[in-house]
Amino acid sequence: MTIKESVRPGGRSARVQEAVHRAVRKLQATKPREALSVPQVAHEAGVTPSTIYRRWGNLAELLADVSLERLRPDGEPPQTGSLAGDLQAWGEQYLDDMTSLPGQSMLSDIMASAERERRQRCYHYSKDVMTCLRERAMRRGEAAPSVEALVDGVIAPMTYRLLYDVDTATSERLALWIAQTLSHGDASD
Repeated sequence: MTIKESVRPGGRSARVQEAVHRAVRKLQATKPREALSVPQVAHEAGVTPSTIYRRWGNLAELLADVSLERLRPDGEPPQTGSLAGDLQAWGEQYLDDMTSLPGQSMLSDIMASAERERRQRCYHYSKDVMTCLRERAMRRGEAAPSVEALVDGVIAPMTYRLLYDVDTATSERLALWIAQTLSHGDASD
């Protein structure tokens, strides 16, 4: 099974997607997730329920799509002057977002998706951030582990904790993962 809308659509398709996503966000702000339905979202968005079913298949996939869009990085990660500092600043912001109730709901939505490609886009978002931070560090003349080493050493344990033991996804652990990765990571890519 593949995601029907793997790239951002244009024209009418983009307007429909934006209207439906906006409707989901609005409804999520006013009622519990369990109370949401495709007909409610369709009504709020001004589309027919069949439009939602045709495009997303079901409510769970729609919620996962909206959550994935929220996880897309807005811009470049913070700059602190060092790779360790940049990783810590970005990671603390990410942990703040993902340990919140809305953040935990977004992660749950995405992990519940039957669309493997949707979950892989989360990986690519994280990989893009690590690439940005690594390239920035290298321009400053810092030695930097490979992007894969950063993903494996920082993103992987953070994601595991966020999914399975959120109370242990802390800034202190993040600092430890960063220190271990920077001291053991290879400098090639």
